[in-house]
Amino acid sequence: MNTILRRQNMIIDNRWKSAVALFILMVCFSSLYGVPLMKFQLEINLAGDWRFEIGKNSEFLEADFNDSEWEVIHVPNSWENEGFPGYDGYGCYRIKFRVPSKLKSKKLYLKLGRIDDVDRVYLNGQLIGGVGDLLPNYRTAFNIKRIYPLDPNMIRFNEINTLAVQVFDMHGVGGIYEGEVGLYSRLDEIHLDMDLSGQWKFRTGDQPEWAKKDYRDSDWAKIHVPMPWEWQGYENYDGYAWYRKNIRLSPELLKSKLILMLGYIGDVDEVFFNGIKIGSRGEYPPFSEQEQSDRYGGNRAWERAYFIPSQIISKTGENVIAVRVFNEVKEGGIYEGYVGIVMRTEYLKYSQESE
Repeated sequence: MNTILRRQNMIIDNRWKSAVALFILMVCFSSLYGVPLMKFQLEINLAGDWRFEIGKNSEFLEADFNDSEWEVIHVPNSWENEGFPGYDGYGCYRIKFRVPSKLKSKKLYLKLGRIDDVDRVYLNGQLIGGVGDLLPNYRTAFNIKRIYPLDPNMIRFNEINTLAVQVFDMHGVGGIYEGEVGLYSRLDEIHLDMDLSGQWKFRTGDQPEWAKKDYRDSDWAKIHVPMPWEWQGYENYDGYAWYRKNIRLSPELLKSKLILMLGYIGDVDEVFFNGIKIGSRGEYPPFSEQEQSDRYGGNRAWERAYFIPSQIISKTGENVIAVRVFNEVKEGGIYEGYVGIVMRTEYLKYSQESE
């Protein structure tokens, strides 16, 4: 009888989630229509046996934590199906793996499929991402596929790496329950000489001084790029927001004419390099009806690419990229596409092939 009731509850829960999932998919497809999604190649398969324990403990996320006495469960699968029926709350997954040095030349991404409901992911003890909101401002992200770009400086090549995934489940099935799980490389249509996907500084609002090179942004939040800001704790936020990132250019890049690629942005952007405006797309409010139509129907379909004048580039120190964004409908921010710096010659080949 208890088994029958659990199955009935799971059927009801899954029907509810399926309805929500359909809505999310409709929104995503409508916003990304006409935008080429990234293509990936599996490099290290992480599906299979992981260590698992229920509860919330910051030590669980540390690289050298001893998890030898934890239970072994299969990923992907709901933790209910792995011997934890009816459990709602926090759980932690851990796995160790090696990354061969031959992958140093590739941009790597971690795929974790779909997670019910909220996740926070740590590689070698460092936070690399998470989707959904924890209590007290709980927000589920059960139907969003987790794809996290990996900073090569966080990866221990030819050594043991430790991945820890903290999961919070509010109700129904929980955990890393379905999808592709592993390390993937991106099959690029363009070779980025400097890949800038990953963590950027982020702040909602709008102040002119945020464009300045010497502005102090140490208290800003961190957000993953490219990814809609709604998926990262800013659900239903419409309005102004800024991104900032500090970079250093290699001597090889300094010899070439450079293009900054910023993927696809919803809806309007204005881009500054060391405090100097290098480009924009769309018009900021107030709008006429025609401007609104052009912005919603056109700006989102344009891949942002801006030439960086050589005279504004710092040859010896840090350079600062600042991106001002205004969003009013659908996903906001730098949400998809190639984000990085590329030589002009490479960009020309890519842009001509895309026509």
